Amino acid sequence: MTFKELGLIEPILRALQDQGYERPTPIQAQAIPVLLNHKDLLGVAQTGTGKTAAFSIPILQHLANGAPPQGKRKIRTLVVTPTRELAIQIAENFTNYAKYTDIRNTVIFGGVKQTSQVYALNKGIDVLVATPGRLLDLINQRFISLDHIEYFVLDEADQMLDMGFIHDIKKLLKLLPKKRQSLFFSATMPQAIVKLTQEILDNPSRVTIEPEKTTAEKVEQRIYHVNKKHKTALLVELLNTTHTSETLVFSRTKHGANKIVQDLAKAGIQSAAIHGNKSQTARQKALSDFKDGKLQVLVATDIAARGIDIDELGNVINYDLPNVAESYVHRIGRTGRAGASGLAVSFCMLEERPFLKDIEKLIKQSIPVIEDHAFPFSMEDAAEPSLKKQNQRRPSRNSGGGNSAKSSGDSRRKPSSRSGSGSRSNSNANRSNRNTNS
Repeated sequence: MTFKELGLIEPILRALQDQGYERPTPIQAQAIPVLLNHKDLLGVAQTGTGKTAAFSIPILQHLANGAPPQGKRKIRTLVVTPTRELAIQIAENFTNYAKYTDIRNTVIFGGVKQTSQVYALNKGIDVLVATPGRLLDLINQRFISLDHIEYFVLDEADQMLDMGFIHDIKKLLKLLPKKRQSLFFSATMPQAIVKLTQEILDNPSRVTIEPEKTTAEKVEQRIYHVNKKHKTALLVELLNTTHTSETLVFSRTKHGANKIVQDLAKAGIQSAAIHGNKSQTARQKALSDFKDGKLQVLVATDIAARGIDIDELGNVINYDLPNVAESYVHRIGRTGRAGASGLAVSFCMLEERPFLKDIEKLIKQSIPVIEDHAFPFSMEDAAEPSLKKQNQRRPSRNSGGGNSAKSSGDSRRKPSSRSGSGSRSNSNANRSNRNTNS
């Protein structure tokens, strides 16, 4: 199937040709006809499946075929997405696909001054791409009206839930016109998301794309079992011997991402970190330098990495294994894009082995272990820190035993939460709280 066979108009076909698009991806082939027919859509798909084009192309066609604006343009399309990087990426795609039309879009997000954003809004736009917080803020200041919205897109809904935006979304729903076409995309469908779809969509068509299988198949995956104290040395070793132009390194926490950048600098490797504590300017500069090849390494947390879309990214390195198995699939999906091959390397220390077990269960395969490397795992080294802590906690003969008993009890409880069913409940607890670390 070609894009022309989907019934797209000539200006959009020309723009897609300029982008080098030849054939629609599965989600585009399934979603575009539904949306051109003005139906609501529920899309279960992850970043990297081509869903931005799947929803933006038919919306642009509807807008282009409609009556030209009279007077100042009204916002007719609203796309809401959880992160700044994703919002910028989506707006760029709208600009590219609307190249040969008269349709205007802009993007708004928090973390920067609102002056330039308000200026763009005042000039009049057809399509608004926004993060929830800044959107509601500018609505409250009366810079934005949603009275004329005809097309509403909620992207990455599960991440909205994880980041605590669910109440903001419900506020937005009350402000939208009842008569509209709604599009809803989520990588996973927990019960809270299912309930939200019922509030947003009217008799929707459903398109489900399962990239977990294809991602796991086309990306070469490796596991290095390593002690915590050797993780940085192993990372430096791999970066110095792989000779790849770009490597994306994942950290579980913001503090950890900063520490990795500092340690790499000491080893003479220039890198930058992107996470929620970085300013928008710093995040965009780091991402731009990485895409332009000025940086060999970009260190990111899971949520900050959602907007990273690089077709020829060679390597992903999980410095920390994610404590939510689905995040692993999102991470390795940053490489192996557009039909290219990719390599995903993961470091696994003793405490992370339950996470590895969950990941392998999700992707239904065992990840090959690299045994022969410079910093092999040692049980003796792994035991050393806990032995030191035990010695620090051990009371003297003359001290009372009350506090030491409590401390000893705490140390016995901690390992049990990392194994068996405790590992799963710990993962679920971390799932709801992971935004604080991103």
